[in-house]
Amino acid sequence: MKKTLIKISSIIAIVGGLTSCKDQLSDLYLNPEQTTAPSIEKFFTQILNNDRIYPKYWDMRTFSLTHAGVFSQAISFTNDKYIYREQAQYTEQRWGDYYTTNGNGSGPLAHYREIEKQYATLSAAEKQNADVFLNASKVAFYEQTAQMVDLWGDIPFSQAGQLNLNGSIVSPKFDDAKEVYYSVIAGLKDAATYFGTANLSSTTASSFKKQDLIFQGDVSKWRRLANSLRLRALMRISFVDEAKAKAEVMEMLNNPTQYPLLEESAQNALLNPVTTYIDNLRNAFYESNNHLGASYLLEKVLKPANDPRIAVIYDKSGVQGANGKWIPNADYYSLPLDLNSNDQATNIGNGKYAVLDSATFVYNSKIPGVIFTSAETHFLKAEALERWGNTADAMAAYNKGLTHSVNYFYYLNSISNSTAPKVAAPSATEISNFVNNSTAKYAGSSAQKLALIWTQKWVQFGFMQSVQAWSELRRTKYPQLTFVPDNSAGFNLPPNRLTYPGRERTFNPNYSAVAAKDTRDAKIFWDVK
Repeated sequence: MKKTLIKISSIIAIVGGLTSCKDQLSDLYLNPEQTTAPSIEKFFTQILNNDRIYPKYWDMRTFSLTHAGVFSQAISFTNDKYIYREQAQYTEQRWGDYYTTNGNGSGPLAHYREIEKQYATLSAAEKQNADVFLNASKVAFYEQTAQMVDLWGDIPFSQAGQLNLNGSIVSPKFDDAKEVYYSVIAGLKDAATYFGTANLSSTTASSFKKQDLIFQGDVSKWRRLANSLRLRALMRISFVDEAKAKAEVMEMLNNPTQYPLLEESAQNALLNPVTTYIDNLRNAFYESNNHLGASYLLEKVLKPANDPRIAVIYDKSGVQGANGKWIPNADYYSLPLDLNSNDQATNIGNGKYAVLDSATFVYNSKIPGVIFTSAETHFLKAEALERWGNTADAMAAYNKGLTHSVNYFYYLNSISNSTAPKVAAPSATEISNFVNNSTAKYAGSSAQKLALIWTQKWVQFGFMQSVQAWSELRRTKYPQLTFVPDNSAGFNLPPNRLTYPGRERTFNPNYSAVAAKDTRDAKIFWDVK
């Protein structure tokens, strides 16, 4: 007899409604003759295999570059009309990809609810074997949840995904953004505690290694990632709840054995695709002129410091001479943001402006998704120590952050499979000279030192982590960027947050509770500086 496959999303599309309620599982199928449910292990892998983390054309072109990238000036852009207006169909897809699996994301909430449901049915012995998958899934899920709050504020959370969890169709309430964030912080601490004592059987360890796309089964690195993400979240709330942030952060920093962090380049949390990826990001960059030298980054940060990262972030560009010989520009020239789009366009095609490096970014199909880097760890530590510790320790952490950032960008260049030439990494002496004798040097008043930390963290995030770059820009107000106003009424400057998708406003009756603050000018709870 021929087997019948029933697509779960088809059923849910009939009984579902709003995005955060239906939580589709479009890639999973039920076979009426087979009662074995998809395993927790596979759901764990699907949470990780996320195109909102791994840099592919769609996310870059529709969101990471053209929304968070533009709003943070982590990337170049032309001063077109409505440049600061969110494109509703794309931000709605970004929202939906957190809750459902029918888009380019992996539906982390839907998959995590499935894991919770299946975990609850296990025996005590089975739970012991599944704990490592549950806790790693929790870390990945909370990392994405924090980003949702950073983008929108209040979100459906505690009641979202009930169809996956228990079969109930519920219109989920919008949880308070601060409460969600504090749940993330507490959950990450719990996960780190688990990984600190995890003792896996050989069978479980083998399975975890196979399913783990980030650390290949290294439990100690998952512990470090959970702690590092918690450190990020605590510093994110540090201006609105300094007492909590200071107490928990300093406890972590003063007890490195109990709270190890991602502090070495070899510990970076990077995501590579499950299958061979042969495409590149050229079209994503070039279709919206996001490939050119970003003005503030080049003119105010990299060039004054003679920063060694310039050589692997940008190419000088140039023109073809009369004899066909390539004539590079004398320097790296950025796309000015104080010109109108017509004046900008005059020089876009003539090779005057620097462009993103081909080997590092444009044609590098080996470029990974970036979740967390050791450079970020050290910049977070530097801020905490400058504010609550001592400036000598802060300087040591900052200097490590700069060094690890240089190594990170050269690593991206080194793994490229592009035919474009790669750049030899700078020597330890060259990096030391940059760290200690350039405009990036840790010096000045405490306020000036914090400005250095925040600016260099913004550089580290760049467009690869544009949501983080935009979030930190809103939290710290650094770097002190200038945005040329757009004359479009209501959209003259970048927003403080994204507005809720039309489907959520239409189908979720609980939207009325947040409607009054659903404006682009409303601020996320941690944005108080």
